[in-house]
Order: sequence, then C-alpha cells, then structure tokens
Amino acid sequence: MAHIIGSSDRPDLPLAVVVGAGGLGMAVARRLGLGYRVMLADRDAEHLAARVEALRHEGHDAVGIPCDVTELAAVSALTAHAAAAGPVRALAHIVGLSPSMAGFKPIMEVNLVGAARIAEAFRPVMPLGGAALFISSSAAHMSPVPDQLWPLLENPLSAGFADRMATVLGEGATPKVAYALSKAGLNRLCQRAAAAWGARGLRILSLSPGLIATPMGAQEFERSPAKHRLLAAVPLAREGTMLEIANLAAFLISDQASFISGTDILADGGMVAALRHVPGG
Repeated sequence: MAHIIGSSDRPDLPLAVVVGAGGLGMAVARRLGLGYRVMLADRDAEHLAARVEALRHEGHDAVGIPCDVTELAAVSALTAHAAAAGPVRALAHIVGLSPSMAGFKPIMEVNLVGAARIAEAFRPVMPLGGAALFISSSAAHMSPVPDQLWPLLENPLSAGFADRMATVLGEGATPKVAYALSKAGLNRLCQRAAAAWGARGLRILSLSPGLIATPMGAQEFERSPAKHRLLAAVPLAREGTMLEIANLAAFLISDQASFISGTDILADGGMVAALRHVPGG
C-alpha cells in the first residue's frame, strides 16, 4: 500500500489497545505509541475523539473506539475492531472510578466487572507473546479482604454480582469499600487468569499505583482528608507522576518483562511498606 503524504500511519507496527482516555490512560497511550499503533477506548465518544486527534497531531498512529466496559455488547464490539486491526500485542486497561465519583455498585461494575469482561474478551484474540496489564491501586494492599467475600469477588461475571456484594455488606457497602474491594478483586483476577493466559503463550498482570498526580487523584485529595495523611506516610515524600507509571506499564507489557505474569506490581513510593512497618511498632 502506497504511503500517504502527511500520514503517521504505521501498519507495520503491532497494535496496543488502551482502555480509558483519562490522564493516566493518555500517558500510557503516548508511551506505548512510541512502538505500537494505538487503539484508544473510552465511553465518552466526544472526549475520545478529542484525545485521538491530539495523539495523531503528535505523530502517533491512533484510532478511537467508543466503549463502555459495563456493556457486554460494547466490549464485544471493541474486541472485534481490535482483532480486525491486529495483531493485538498489548492491552492496557486503565479505566476506573474512584470513591468520590460514584456509588458502591457502579464502582464494582466498572472497576471489576468491566475489567473481567475485557480480560475474557481479549484473551482469545491476542497472539503468542502478547501481554495484558490492568491498572489496580495500592488500596488493594491497605486492608485484608474478609475470607467470606472471596468466593463472590472471584466470580465478578456471575449474574447479579454487584447486587449480591451490596447485600452481603449491607451498610458497609460504601464507595470507599467498593474501591478497595474492586481493586483487590482485580489483582486476584489477574492471578487466577495467569494459567489460562499462559496456556496461550500470553501474560496478564496488574499494576497498583499509590498516590499519583492525576486529575482524578487531585479530585480525591479535595474530597478526602485521609489522602493527605497517606501522602505524609510516603517515604519518598511526594506523589508519583503519570510518566513514572506509564514507563513502568510500558516495561511490564514489553518483552523485557517476558517472565512476569500472574502477579501485582506495587508502585507507591514505599507507602504500604511504611504503614505496615512503623519504626518501633
């Protein structure tokens, strides 16, 4: 096919699908766009179009596919588009809701059920050597999950999952609890899926950022005083940056990390370690 003057299209490159076009999603898309064609997905079609235009203006080979991860048909359509444009060598799932953005059930549906749908849909269409990375959170490491909740958390695609979780928790079904549980469930999902993905020569893992300077993170600082106490506990005495997480994501997806699968990588500036091991405690 003849090259079109003025085009940044790179049909020779493998495809990276990035789900989520927020601040961190764009940082990851830009980083992966150095070596991949990028298919960016987001539920807000107008926002998505603007983000794709920005990527293409910067020289990336990028396209956008609207997708709401809570809708099975939308996930199936995204997967079909990606498979047709593939090979889908990389998948970065970054979409998520924070505690101040929604109630218990929407957070569980987006953060865990949506991620499970994406993982299930993409595994059959990725080629040997492909890798999937799901952005989780240090919140998954902050407190243990009660044993009685794991049978539910480990089956997020079961009918009525979020409703049953809310029923079990009763008054404890708060947005903050939903966020922590959804991220713990996401980490477990990647661990439990490692064998099935490995059987196809694929890798799947999660990445748990701590306090990162993102637009969503700034919103949480405004609405939750506890975030300031957590920041004071970070040994490196600062938030992480989106670029630091994007670089780590690119490494974990790359062949340089080809023996890492079925695990969670915690990138929090030492916060969890410091809270667990208080000097003199």
